[in-house]
Amino acid sequence: MLEKTIILKNFDAVKKFVEITNQKPYDIELISGKYVINAKSIMGVFSLDLTKPLVMVAHTDSYVELLKQTAPFHYEPQPKR
Repeated sequence: MLEKTIILKNFDAVKKFVEITNQKPYDIELISGKYVINAKSIMGVFSLDLTKPLVMVAHTDSYVELLKQTAPFHYEPQPKR
């Protein structure tokens, strides 16, 4: 299983992310607070608060390709000063 924090900044990012997830044979979820949605559902993704980072959970042990494909969406928080 893989957990990675991502951020989807605009419509094009959501569209590309959902296209990537739909290519995978395993379940992928997005978590935002108490909400868990199917990451393969564009309507589900748009139902989340996209102004905040999301947690992507992929239910597989073969996630190297997914990590590469979703690299543009990975969220690394900036250190507080």
